Amino acid sequence: MSVLIDTPLWPGPRGWLFAHLVSDHSYDELHAFASALGVGPRAFDRDHYDIPEHLHARAVKLGAEHVSGRELVTRLRASGLRRRRTPPDGDRD
Repeated sequence: MSVLIDTPLWPGPRGWLFAHLVSDHSYDELHAFASALGVGPRAFDRDHYDIPEHLHARAVKLGAEHVSGRELVTRLRASGLRRRRTPPDGDRD
């Protein structure tokens, strides 16, 4: 399994911090893992799931590899699964 999770550092609703959950193998693997973790599709954003801090330890227990944010992005880009945000007018810089 190639599911990665970084440290919950990103502020979100309810004052919680959030981590990013990605796969460096496939989106199918990522969606299946998120479902097993109990995270719904609304938490999916382009190429990752936003995972609240209270689910972080459970994700690791289920087999996600805890990595730094930098390592997560590096491996996601190397896999070809990184989806960058497209500007609203469709232009890319």
